[in-house]
Amino acid sequence: MKTPKRPPMKRALRAGSIAAELLSSRGYDLKLRQYRAWQVWERVVGPQIARHARPLRIRDSVLEVRVDQPVWMQQLRMMAPQILQRLNQALGEKLITDIYWRRGKVEPARNADDEHRPLRCPLTEEELERIRASLPAMADPELADAVLRARIRQAEYAKARRQAQAP
Repeated sequence: MKTPKRPPMKRALRAGSIAAELLSSRGYDLKLRQYRAWQVWERVVGPQIARHARPLRIRDSVLEVRVDQPVWMQQLRMMAPQILQRLNQALGEKLITDIYWRRGKVEPARNADDEHRPLRCPLTEEELERIRASLPAMADPELADAVLRARIRQAEYAKARRQAQAP
Protein backbone atom coordinates (compact mmCIF):
# COMPACT_ATOMS: atom_id res chain seq x y z
CA MET A 1 0.00 0.00 0.00
CA LYS A 2 1.53 3.25 -1.11
CA THR A 3 1.32 6.32 1.14
CA PRO A 4 -0.36 9.26 -0.58
CA LYS A 5 2.06 12.05 -1.41
CA ARG A 6 1.34 15.19 0.53
CA PRO A 7 1.67 18.63 -1.07
CA PRO A 8 4.94 20.45 -0.27
CA MET A 9 4.84 22.79 2.70
CA LYS A 10 4.61 26.43 1.77
CA ARG A 11 6.22 27.50 5.01
CA ALA A 12 7.19 25.55 8.10
CA LEU A 13 5.30 26.33 11.28
CA ARG A 14 7.18 27.60 14.32
CA ALA A 15 7.48 25.13 17.19
CA GLY A 16 5.94 27.71 19.56
CA SER A 17 2.79 28.05 17.47
CA ILE A 18 2.46 24.26 17.22
CA ALA A 19 2.89 23.92 21.00
CA ALA A 20 0.36 26.71 21.66
CA GLU A 21 -2.19 25.07 19.36
CA LEU A 22 -1.66 21.67 20.99
CA LEU A 23 -2.01 23.08 24.53
CA SER A 24 -5.07 25.08 23.54
CA SER A 25 -6.72 22.00 22.03
CA ARG A 26 -6.16 20.18 25.33
CA GLY A 27 -7.80 22.94 27.37
CA TYR A 28 -4.62 24.57 28.67
CA ASP A 29 -5.16 27.92 26.95
CA LEU A 30 -5.96 29.72 30.25
CA LYS A 31 -2.71 28.44 31.82
CA LEU A 32 -0.83 29.46 28.70
CA ARG A 33 -2.21 33.00 28.94
CA GLN A 34 -1.47 33.15 32.68
CA TYR A 35 2.14 32.05 32.24
CA ARG A 36 2.75 35.07 30.03
CA ALA A 37 3.25 36.78 33.41
CA TRP A 38 6.88 35.59 33.23
CA GLN A 39 7.34 37.51 29.99
CA VAL A 40 5.98 40.80 31.32
CA TRP A 41 7.21 40.57 34.93
CA GLU A 42 10.30 42.77 34.65
CA ARG A 43 8.48 45.36 32.56
CA VAL A 44 5.66 45.50 35.15
CA VAL A 45 7.76 45.70 38.33
CA GLY A 46 10.91 47.30 36.94
CA PRO A 47 14.50 46.00 36.93
CA GLN A 48 15.24 46.82 40.58
CA ILE A 49 12.35 44.76 41.95
CA ALA A 50 12.91 42.04 39.34
CA ARG A 51 16.44 41.52 40.72
CA HIS A 52 14.90 40.62 44.10
CA ALA A 53 11.60 38.95 43.13
CA ARG A 54 10.77 36.41 40.40
CA PRO A 55 7.58 34.49 39.55
CA LEU A 56 7.76 30.86 40.63
CA ARG A 57 4.42 29.23 39.71
CA ILE A 58 0.69 29.81 39.34
CA ARG A 59 -1.94 27.88 41.27
CA ASP A 60 -5.64 28.60 41.00
CA SER A 61 -4.87 31.99 39.41
CA VAL A 62 -2.58 32.95 42.32
CA LEU A 63 0.93 33.94 41.25
CA GLU A 64 3.60 32.70 43.63
CA VAL A 65 6.66 34.97 43.64
CA ARG A 66 10.00 34.15 45.24
CA VAL A 67 11.63 37.08 47.08
CA ASP A 68 15.25 37.03 48.21
CA GLN A 69 15.16 39.30 51.29
CA PRO A 70 12.61 39.90 54.07
CA VAL A 71 12.81 43.68 53.62
CA TRP A 72 11.86 43.34 49.97
CA MET A 73 9.06 40.93 50.85
CA GLN A 74 7.56 43.44 53.30
CA GLN A 75 7.75 46.23 50.73
CA LEU A 76 6.26 44.07 47.97
CA ARG A 77 3.36 42.98 50.17
CA MET A 78 2.41 46.64 50.54
CA MET A 79 2.75 47.16 46.77
CA ALA A 80 0.82 43.98 45.87
CA PRO A 81 -2.46 45.66 44.79
CA GLN A 82 -0.64 47.98 42.37
CA ILE A 83 1.58 45.17 41.03
CA LEU A 84 -1.45 42.91 40.56
CA GLN A 85 -3.34 45.62 38.69
CA ARG A 86 -0.37 46.45 36.41
CA LEU A 87 0.31 42.75 35.80
CA ASN A 88 -3.25 42.03 34.68
CA GLN A 89 -3.20 45.19 32.59
CA ALA A 90 0.00 44.01 30.85
CA LEU A 91 -1.61 40.59 30.27
CA GLY A 92 -4.65 42.26 28.71
CA GLU A 93 -7.18 40.56 30.98
CA LYS A 94 -7.69 39.65 34.64
CA LEU A 95 -5.80 36.36 34.73
CA ILE A 96 -4.08 36.66 38.13
CA THR A 97 -6.30 37.08 41.20
CA ASP A 98 -3.65 37.37 43.92
CA ILE A 99 0.09 37.26 44.60
CA TYR A 100 1.66 35.01 47.22
CA TRP A 101 5.14 36.08 48.31
CA ARG A 102 7.60 33.32 49.27
CA ARG A 103 11.07 33.81 50.74
CA GLY A 104 13.87 32.09 48.83
CA LYS A 105 16.80 32.37 46.46
CA VAL A 106 16.09 34.40 43.34
CA GLU A 107 17.86 33.38 40.15
CA PRO A 108 19.56 36.40 38.59
CA ALA A 109 18.04 37.89 35.48
CA ARG A 110 20.00 37.86 32.27
CA ASN A 111 22.38 40.81 32.31
CA ALA A 112 24.01 42.83 29.55
CA ASP A 113 26.98 40.43 29.39
CA ASP A 114 24.61 37.58 28.58
CA GLU A 115 23.42 39.46 25.50
CA HIS A 116 26.89 39.05 23.97
CA ARG A 117 27.20 35.36 24.81
CA PRO A 118 26.23 33.20 21.84
CA LEU A 119 22.95 31.38 22.28
CA ARG A 120 24.14 28.62 19.97
CA CYS A 121 27.56 27.03 19.57
CA PRO A 122 28.65 25.55 16.26
CA LEU A 123 28.98 21.77 16.27
CA THR A 124 32.01 19.80 15.18
CA GLU A 125 31.75 17.52 12.16
CA GLU A 126 31.82 14.54 14.55
CA GLU A 127 28.86 15.92 16.52
CA LEU A 128 26.94 16.54 13.29
CA GLU A 129 27.63 12.99 12.10
CA ARG A 130 26.35 11.57 15.42
CA ILE A 131 23.11 13.49 14.98
CA ARG A 132 22.68 12.31 11.39
CA ALA A 133 23.31 8.70 12.45
CA SER A 134 20.75 8.93 15.27
CA LEU A 135 17.86 9.97 13.02
CA PRO A 136 15.48 7.33 11.65
CA ALA A 137 15.10 6.91 7.90
CA MET A 138 12.23 8.98 6.53
CA ALA A 139 10.49 8.67 3.19
CA ASP A 140 9.80 12.39 2.96
CA PRO A 141 13.10 14.23 2.31
CA GLU A 142 11.57 17.59 3.24
CA LEU A 143 10.49 16.26 6.63
CA ALA A 144 13.84 14.53 7.16
CA ASP A 145 15.67 17.80 6.47
CA ALA A 146 13.41 19.73 8.89
CA VAL A 147 13.98 17.16 11.66
CA LEU A 148 17.74 17.23 11.06
CA ARG A 149 17.83 21.04 11.24
CA ALA A 150 15.79 21.00 14.46
CA ARG A 151 18.08 18.41 16.09
CA ILE A 152 21.18 20.39 15.07
CA ARG A 153 19.77 23.60 16.51
CA GLN A 154 18.81 21.78 19.74
CA ALA A 155 22.36 20.41 20.04
CA GLU A 156 23.85 23.87 19.40
CA TYR A 157 21.74 25.38 22.20
CA ALA A 158 22.66 22.55 24.59
CA LYS A 159 26.35 22.97 23.81
CA ALA A 160 26.14 26.75 24.41
CA ARG A 161 24.42 26.14 27.79
CA ARG A 162 27.10 23.65 28.82
CA GLN A 163 29.86 26.08 27.87
CA ALA A 164 28.16 28.96 29.71
CA GLN A 165 27.96 26.85 32.89
CA ALA A 166 31.58 25.72 32.69
CA PRO A 167 33.94 27.61 35.04
